[in-house]
Amino acid sequence: MPANSIGRAIAFELSFLLLPIAGGVLLATLGVKLVWILALMLAPALARNLYYLTRLALLIRRQHRLAPPFPRGLWGEVYRSIARYQQRGRKSRKRQIRFTRRFREAANAVPDALVILDKHHRVEWANPAAAKLMNLRWSEDDGRLFTDILTNPGLDALIDAGDYTRPLEVAPEHNRAIILSLRITPFGERKRQRLVVGRDITKIYHLNMIRRDFVANASHELRTPLTVISGFLESLQDAPGTPVAHRRPLTLMRNQTDRMCSIIEDLLTLSRLEMHDSPEEQESVDIPDEIHLIVQEAQALSNGRHRIRARVDEDLLLIGSEPELRSAFSNLVFNAVKHTPEGSHIEITWHDAESGPRFTVEDNGPGIAPEHLPRLTERFYRVDRARSRESGGTGLGLAIVKHVLNRHEARLTISSELGHGSIFSCTFPQHSALVRREVDISATG
Repeated sequence: MPANSIGRAIAFELSFLLLPIAGGVLLATLGVKLVWILALMLAPALARNLYYLTRLALLIRRQHRLAPPFPRGLWGEVYRSIARYQQRGRKSRKRQIRFTRRFREAANAVPDALVILDKHHRVEWANPAAAKLMNLRWSEDDGRLFTDILTNPGLDALIDAGDYTRPLEVAPEHNRAIILSLRITPFGERKRQRLVVGRDITKIYHLNMIRRDFVANASHELRTPLTVISGFLESLQDAPGTPVAHRRPLTLMRNQTDRMCSIIEDLLTLSRLEMHDSPEEQESVDIPDEIHLIVQEAQALSNGRHRIRARVDEDLLLIGSEPELRSAFSNLVFNAVKHTPEGSHIEITWHDAESGPRFTVEDNGPGIAPEHLPRLTERFYRVDRARSRESGGTGLGLAIVKHVLNRHEARLTISSELGHGSIFSCTFPQHSALVRREVDISATG
């Protein structure tokens, strides 16, 4: 409110009081009692203030819009200020209405199912796509438990566990022909509400099934002829009657055959890992013992060209699949040996971190450029193709590591900087950790 307008309002109020004061002085000279003089002097101001106050209260109660002309003086400034606040409130409400309308239009146009749940996991809102994909119709299903509408044992476990880092694939009962990928995100006050996003991945799911079946079948079909070819090449290579000029081509052919056999074995391993989300059989795995065996194999593979050191918590065990964990850990260690130059340091660590048991392989090799890091776990992706082929890599090792860790609810983190080496870390959930003493006590009963 400008200072000059306040000054004018105060001046008006003072001038409004001059007339009653002059009248009071006149009445005093006529000998009127002081009580009557004061009453007559205050009556106009009190009446004026009571009138404008009552009028303002009625306008606010009836939610009327305050519009000019406004009273003069301080009451005019009060009316004018309230009118400005009303105008700002109207503009704010219009913006909110426009935003809400745009949000609803955008949410209704999204082909994915969107569902908002309250803190009790009851339906608060859903877009039209939820009717087709989840058989959930808002507002008919308003207030119903989400798990009563979209029934699936895995969904109950997912919501109860509160771990929403991975999507859940379900086939809804109302239409078994489609596959939904469900993602749940906490939001709202104190993250107590849930946003459920359901995406139709039927085509992608079937394509992955076709790809997985093709890879598995093709690998099985190729394994036998390659084994036969490798056997004959070995016989020809070692036969005394083989000409010397033929021995080098036979050696190269056998090396490439062995490499193809390794690729097929890795593809079959990946196919087996993709069949289920978790290991079929889980047991107590002696990770320290496995690491010591892997270190011995890595030293044999290095043949003294690397300095390998292991720091292992001997009492920290893990619940999981021993062959899968051994495959994942050995892939990371052997990669460090194969892809770092002679004289490099390789440090292997197994310890219990704050977030859970952690297996780490760190080297001081040439490092990896940042643009390659997001794609390292893709099949057949190589940072340096020529160097990878020379080292005998299949390009499937890190893909196997990723699948093994996913099946054990673990995560792989990769950090690297050119010229400063690389760090590969596998972090497992805390509930999968075991202590050797506890295992020994339970075994002895």
